[in-house]
Amino acid sequence: MSKRVLIVDDEPNIAISVDFLMRREGFEVLVAHDGEEGLARIRADRPDIIVLDVMMPKLDGFEVCKAVRSDPTLTGVRILMLTAKGRAAEITKGLALGADAYIPKPFSTRELVAKVKELLGTAS
Repeated sequence: MSKRVLIVDDEPNIAISVDFLMRREGFEVLVAHDGEEGLARIRADRPDIIVLDVMMPKLDGFEVCKAVRSDPTLTGVRILMLTAKGRAAEITKGLALGADAYIPKPFSTRELVAKVKELLGTAS
């Protein structure tokens, strides 16, 4: 069974390109376009990993991360923050809220794929 990746990003070009990358690697991909929709999809679809933007409407990525980490039924879900918010303070905040990894935009597609595989334990 393939691992399920949920992309939560309000920028269509990012969501489309990450979707393509993840499908090419054999993952099942789901997409949400804001934090509120993302949190609903996380609870409904139980992805293995969330590729999460920070700056989004309704709920930002930090709030989504905090909500996921405070829900005991979602303890196995990995969170990779992929965001333009790349200053040290934001990275520290994301990791402190429970993100498993933090990759600033613009990002290397190779690095993103490698990090997703590493977090899911599927790295070759």
